[in-house]
Parts: sequence; structure tokens; C-alpha cells
Amino acid sequence: MTPKVALLSHSNFGSSRTHSAAKMRTALALLHEMAPDLEVEGEMHGDAAIEEKIRDRIFPHSRLSGMANLLVMPNLDAANISYELLKVLGDGLPIGPLLLGTKKSAHIVTPSVTARGLLNMGALALVDAIDPPALRRSPSIDLLDV
Repeated sequence: MTPKVALLSHSNFGSSRTHSAAKMRTALALLHEMAPDLEVEGEMHGDAAIEEKIRDRIFPHSRLSGMANLLVMPNLDAANISYELLKVLGDGLPIGPLLLGTKKSAHIVTPSVTARGLLNMGALALVDAIDPPALRRSPSIDLLDV
């Protein structure tokens, strides 16, 4: 699967000058510099990330085509709220959350984890232990400092 990355925010393509929106714009600039072939765009609302028609109306020169398949949240609160809502409302199988950006990933389970969820997380941790993702072999970007 080819990543189609949307950096999410309360701001749409520079419509707000808050710290949170600026952080996402800075992250976008870093990603364009470090991975110029990566299909990534932001900062944008969630609906613009999913619906290309909405995104094209707001920002017709977007580098993102189609629906984003990787949503990057501006902070832990937004990420956790979105994850928990999608877990309950969606029909998919949630695996996560994962804490990345450190030398080793952390595989987190919540009190509501099912037996299948625990098994899936254990399998993912095992694969990570055997063959760590290439991301950890790349230069690290700490977006908390951005």
C-alpha cells in the first residue's frame, strides 16, 4: 500500500496561525524536504483528508490525490479521541496504539483490549523485535520540538 498522508488540524491550508497549525505546516515542510516523493499534504480538516472533492475545492493544487490512508494528528489528545471513536464506530480491526519516535517502539494495550487485540499486539511486537521497522534506521524527527 502506498502511503497517502494527511496532516490533520483545525486549520485548513494556512487558515489559522495557531501553534498547533504551525506545527503541522512545519512537519509538512520537513517531510517534503526529507521524503520529496512521499504523497503528503496538510494541514487540513479530516473531511478534506478523506474527500478529494472537498480538498480540491479548498486547495486545488494539493499534492495528495484520492483519499488519505494515513492520518497524522496534531497531538495525543486528538489521536486518542479519533482512535477510540473509530474503534467503536468503524467496522475494522484496530491494532494499536503504537508509540513511535523513540529508539524502540512501545506497544500499548488499553483496559478494553479484547483477547484478539492482545494476540494481534503481541504478534506485532514479536515482528518488531525480530526485524525493527526501517523507520527507526532513518534520521529521527521530533515533532514535539517543532
